[in-house]
Amino acid sequence: MPFGLPNAPATFERLMETVLRGLPSEACLVYLDGIIIVGRTFEEHLNNLRKVFERLQKANLKLNPKKCRFFQKEFAYLGHHISSEGVKTDPEKLRQ
Repeated sequence: MPFGLPNAPATFERLMETVLRGLPSEACLVYLDGIIIVGRTFEEHLNNLRKVFERLQKANLKLNPKKCRFFQKEFAYLGHHISSEGVKTDPEKLRQ
């Protein structure tokens, strides 16, 4: 995407929705400039990763490894703490 494009996150989101169309939300979620790939088991997660990677490759899109995090059991995203236990408000955001 061109550097400095003012609406780059929204453009990315629309592109990813097109590229990943048909994959269930239980496999991956796209919001603005991020893709979250999930699975109930490690095997399901690997399968979902493979599906997403195949779609990205078919669209000739590449990932920046420095911006990727793989096999995270929990993480903070958009002010929330996401884990197998569910979604909670990120405690760091409550202190601000």
